[in-house]
Amino acid sequence: MRRQAHGRHWRAHRARSEWAAAGAFATAPIRWQGERLMLLLLGAVVAFLSFVVAPGWASVAREGAGSTAESLVPLAIALPSVPPVPPTAAPAAEAIQWTTRTVERGQTLGALFASEGLPAALLHRILESSRHRDALVRIRPGQEFGFLRASDGSLTAFRFDPSDAERGVVRIDGGALREEVEQRVLQRRVATASGRIEHSLFAAADAAGVSDATIMQLANVFGYDVDFAQDLRRGDEFALIYEQVYQEGEKLRDGAILCAVFVNDGRRHVAIRFELGDGRYDYFDLDGRSLRKAFLRTPVEFSRISSRFSAGRMHPVLGRMRAHRGVDYAAPTGTPIRAAGDGKVVFRGWQGGYGNVVILEHGGRYTTLYGHMSRFASDVRVGGRVRQGQTIGFVGMTGLATGPHLHYEFRVGGAHRDPLTVDLPKADPLGGRDLQRFRAVSAPMLAQLELLGARDAVASR
Repeated sequence: MRRQAHGRHWRAHRARSEWAAAGAFATAPIRWQGERLMLLLLGAVVAFLSFVVAPGWASVAREGAGSTAESLVPLAIALPSVPPVPPTAAPAAEAIQWTTRTVERGQTLGALFASEGLPAALLHRILESSRHRDALVRIRPGQEFGFLRASDGSLTAFRFDPSDAERGVVRIDGGALREEVEQRVLQRRVATASGRIEHSLFAAADAAGVSDATIMQLANVFGYDVDFAQDLRRGDEFALIYEQVYQEGEKLRDGAILCAVFVNDGRRHVAIRFELGDGRYDYFDLDGRSLRKAFLRTPVEFSRISSRFSAGRMHPVLGRMRAHRGVDYAAPTGTPIRAAGDGKVVFRGWQGGYGNVVILEHGGRYTTLYGHMSRFASDVRVGGRVRQGQTIGFVGMTGLATGPHLHYEFRVGGAHRDPLTVDLPKADPLGGRDLQRFRAVSAPMLAQLELLGARDAVASR
């Protein structure tokens, strides 16, 4: 009985399950349409809430926040006082309003002021008040001057360099002038150069990167032993160590030659700069003997010999044979003439066919004569003394002359001697501690010159 009842129950449950599944399948489309309708209604409600209810809720929130802020109680807290910030100073006009002008050849400071539209009276006041009047009067091409102007164009300051190590500024405030001078630091760097003469000394120097001023200095150093007007030969060589002067990283000029070798026609000459005990500098050879002799070999720099010393020659003006007891150096009119040695002026004036003449006496035994001058140096007077190398006059063609030149005579005890071949007295060599210091100074410089290819020039004498 129990088993039969259980079977009837199982069959009834199975029939109901099949009916339910079939009914669900038949009614499925109806329920899917209803779900779509429900989703549309739900979207409409969300949109209503977003556009209507949410803005109102936001405004209420803001009002609540505002009321909350209004309800805050301020607290009195003592803060340290902050000092007032001073107004920023305006940038100095000097940094942007300075204008620099460079002196051209033949230009004076007066002409420079005129080109700037400045009155000569202002320049006169500056010259009268400045402690560096000489530096302002004796200007040179390439020198720079600065002008600082106010917004109305008036000059408020004038800048100049009295020397490489100084900078001067004249402040102009109405009718008052105030001069300021500051020191400037100079740097000295050591440079080396070497060259070989193929066409001219200056061309060789230019190829080696050496300035004309340094080559002129080289000629002066060896001028007692080498006549640079006539003795130079193709194949002559030079090597030198010299200073270069810098200021604030910018090169100003070449400085002194420290050591040099010059090979002229196979003959080697060495010069070493050395400071003596009294602070003076001079140049010495390898033995410590000063290169400075009592007389210069040539009283006119880089001139051309137009007539030599001879017992008889045809005079170009008189047209007859006549002894020529000196050497003629052809040079442009106005070329400076140097005193061959320290001496006393015993004659200055006109002397027949010599034209304008200066005669110097050197120690009672030697005399030198300089003829055909265009004019005399202003500081040369009879009875006055001159130093070796000092300008005593200028080349001309006064007297019996067919062109500008210097007629130079050299006399020993009243007798004429050939200035090109006469033996000139030598100086005494260094001794004692000076000689020891000289050798210590010269050794490293000579070694450096050897690196320039001058080993033979310094090792052989």
